[in-house]
Amino acid sequence: MRLAVCADLGSTWTKALLVGLDGEGTGRVLATAAHPTTLPGPASPDADLLDGYDACLAALLDARPEARLALAEGRLEQHACSSAGGGLRIAVVGNEALVTAEAGRRVALSSGGRVVAVHALADAPDLAPVLASRPDVVLLVGGTDGGNPEPLLAGARALVAGGWRGPVVVAGDVAAQPTAAEVLAAAGVPLRTAANVVPRIGELAPDGARAAVRELFLAHVIGGKALSRRPGLGELLRGATPDVVLSGVEVLAAVHGDVVVVDVGGATTDVYSVVEPDPEAAGRDVVAATRATRTVEADLGVRWSAAGVVEAAGLDDPALVAAAARRTADPGLVATTAAERAEDLALARAAVVAAVRRHAGRARAVERGGTDLRDVDLLVGSGGVLRHAPADAAADLLAAATGAGTADPAGWRVPRAPRVVVDTAYVLAAAGLLAAGHPAAARALVTAPTGGAAR
Repeated sequence: MRLAVCADLGSTWTKALLVGLDGEGTGRVLATAAHPTTLPGPASPDADLLDGYDACLAALLDARPEARLALAEGRLEQHACSSAGGGLRIAVVGNEALVTAEAGRRVALSSGGRVVAVHALADAPDLAPVLASRPDVVLLVGGTDGGNPEPLLAGARALVAGGWRGPVVVAGDVAAQPTAAEVLAAAGVPLRTAANVVPRIGELAPDGARAAVRELFLAHVIGGKALSRRPGLGELLRGATPDVVLSGVEVLAAVHGDVVVVDVGGATTDVYSVVEPDPEAAGRDVVAATRATRTVEADLGVRWSAAGVVEAAGLDDPALVAAAARRTADPGLVATTAAERAEDLALARAAVVAAVRRHAGRARAVERGGTDLRDVDLLVGSGGVLRHAPADAAADLLAAATGAGTADPAGWRVPRAPRVVVDTAYVLAAAGLLAAGHPAAARALVTAPTGGAAR
């Protein structure tokens, strides 16, 4: 039987699964391992990102002797994604704020990055704010296919004039792309071209740009962060963790139907949804909705951003406010007492409620936006705070973000009464890693969360 190691090299922990790829073991999780992520830094300048992966690999081989034999015989594949070193930072440069820049923002989020700047050249030609945001990759968009080529060319010239020499994905008017690429290449800018993200008004086409961002992330970003001195990292990585997880969520949706996943982290809370777009909305939106959507709430986390949770949720319990302050000051805090674990759950509950509401938006016409989740009947929770919580506590926490079968006077378009589960085995990242090469194994992996409801 062929096997695969599927690993997520995270900012705090490196997690790995050993998965069967064929025969009766297709999609079975045979073993799991975790190790603190080994990042180089002032206190450990000789550390290497792959050290933590090697520790996980050794644990998997020790747990399953057949994996050691598979490695020796060339039957063990190894795949990984990473958000270590701060993950992927994307800046978007477009022409109009409500059209191409907004479309670029949505595509950047679906590509697994944290959007650090969105700039509309029609409003302000100076790109200084973009450069000051320290992006890893710039997504350059502008113009519909066959329209005015000047917005895309102006963006390329502005990037060069501003001194940007990092990677660029050019995903605007296809007729203008060759000239824009020439401008960038002449200045030594590494680039990829991709299909226009807005080929026509009212249409959004993210797949080409998403693939190009992934290529640049692997070719330039990871190496530029000096996370590993070993050549094996480039061979191991398949993409940024959020991009890979979104692929896993798409596999889950193909098996189950419309779904929403909320991932609670120390710095951010990410929400992924795969929902069939409303055909009525498609006719009135300037930038069309896509079936797969991701949002990143950078002020909602249970460690670095714990103070943001207090502010966003309006928490006024002095004990909880103090708990958030401790976590913001000491992001490495490990909850070891019952009181600390209860504080983590309370902060996570507030983060989940706020993040899901922001992702969904309100039904009121004047505030329309986001993705309507009201008919979604599966809500999946992810993140260490949920995985380590008792099943009933995790289920209650997730249920707080739903309508629970009652009318919501505030109009939030959250799931009405979904089944809630927790991805305790971290299979969504593994499914995303295997989706392209081993679709049957990926689909088998995600049947466990849908069948093992937490309540």
